[in-house]
Amino acid sequence: QVQLVESGGGLVQPGESLRLSCVASKPIFSFVEVGWYRQAPGKQRELVASISDYGNTSYGGSVKGRFTISRDNAKNTVYLQMNSLEPEDTAVYYCNADEADGNMNVYNYWGQGTQVTVSS
Repeated sequence: QVQLVESGGGLVQPGESLRLSCVASKPIFSFVEVGWYRQAPGKQRELVASISDYGNTSYGGSVKGRFTISRDNAKNTVYLQMNSLEPEDTAVYYCNADEADGNMNVYNYWGQGTQVTVSS
């Protein structure tokens, strides 16, 4: 079974930075896509950033230019560098990975989430 474990969340003031980590139980390159989603109370879960097995990246409009997604295959880890954090970034952040089998079935895996709170 695939496991994803997030860490790095916490309480910060506006303008500060955090780096989230997602450690997978198998090599990152084995997934067709890995990414970060977030969900705030009363809101739907939204895409923050993703990276494909080809290295293509996508970002949500509200974080573009402030957040950066990266990966380290040697450590089976995906990172989310978050700069210039704003109160509206407050949410639970989830790591996600998609895996395809030989029959082209796609399986979605999710971590337990890590809380990010941006407040004065």
